[in-house]
Amino acid sequence: MTQPTILIVDDEAGVRELLADALGMSGYTTIQAADGIEALTVLHRQTVDLLLIDINMPKMDGFQLLEKHRHDGHQTPAILLSARGDRSDITTGLKLGADDYVTKPFGLEELVLRIAAVLRRTMPTQQTERVLQCGPVSLDQARHVVRVEDDVVELTQTEFRLLEELMLRAGFVVTKETLLRAVWEIEFDSNTTVVDTYISYLRKKLHREGYAGIKTIRGAGFQLLAK
Repeated sequence: MTQPTILIVDDEAGVRELLADALGMSGYTTIQAADGIEALTVLHRQTVDLLLIDINMPKMDGFQLLEKHRHDGHQTPAILLSARGDRSDITTGLKLGADDYVTKPFGLEELVLRIAAVLRRTMPTQQTERVLQCGPVSLDQARHVVRVEDDVVELTQTEFRLLEELMLRAGFVVTKETLLRAVWEIEFDSNTTVVDTYISYLRKKLHREGYAGIKTIRGAGFQLLAK
């Protein structure tokens, strides 16, 4: 299944690489551009599924890029990034056709989730359903199939949902509270050990020789790594 492609437009190379790494771990294909002019060149060559655009750039800023892209008749979903939280900037971006606006500094986990939300709204269901991959573990969202390397692993519905939440946030520390809300719909503080119990079930089924990617981060939560 084709992975959604995201064009990252930012004049800071370090920021582009950070975003590319985070999005790559979350199952997206990324392309990079250092400014608005380079981004337009990329967009003339190929179609992407989402634009991640920094506002403050030389040559052509994010507003100008989005305005030009929309003027050319393209409706590619776009999320604007800015260190400025001015309400007028947010209003300008939304008027130009941005789908979301994220103020720097932002959490990478939050950004990945907001990207997923925009894609769910703007792409056909069959396109946004994808195979998530983290190291030897793959999870096919459409078929509800989990594999470690080539071996199919049988999971219960709850185990599948828990693994899916970890894989959507692969590389990030996910709190127990986040998992309780997402998987069990528990919205209040709880001393329940259900998350720990199901994490242990997943480890027994997924951890193999050479792979032990589900980590407990003491006092913080859980993290899924590629190795």
